[in-house]
Amino acid sequence: MKIGELAKRSGLAHSRIRFYESVGLLKTVERRPNGYRTYPPEAVVVLELIATAQKAGFSLDEIRALLPPDLEHWEHSALIEALRRKVEDIEALQARLAQSKAHLVALIEEIEAKPEGIDCAANARRVLSRMQHGEMKSPAMAAGDARMLGKAGRRRAVKAG
Repeated sequence: MKIGELAKRSGLAHSRIRFYESVGLLKTVERRPNGYRTYPPEAVVVLELIATAQKAGFSLDEIRALLPPDLEHWEHSALIEALRRKVEDIEALQARLAQSKAHLVALIEEIEAKPEGIDCAANARRVLSRMQHGEMKSPAMAAGDARMLGKAGRRRAVKAG
């Protein structure tokens, strides 16, 4: 099938399909003498696997390491281990996000508990002072969490807009 049909079947843009081919994830591409790419029917399945894995948080390098050259020859133990590691990563992220949420809720409550008679600047100094003296806990974010959250936020913004 040609790229237009593959794009229609997979729901991916032509450029995304070409990108996956260029980074070595889509390997079953043939070139005709006229330069057109042709794709076998299983290319749809491969693209669906790639898209699903990316949505689950797998990097392209992780996907490349897991995708077999032939869809009938999966390395079962490596796949199961990678899936278990990803579940552990997600659980750890969820725990850190729960801590961050609790911190932000506490911060909102602290800001809203502004004593009567003080202005916003004085309230900000009061809240910052409490934070500096350890009276309010900081969120426990790991190095890649902000990047992951940024991607999720961009996806939501694109879907909403």
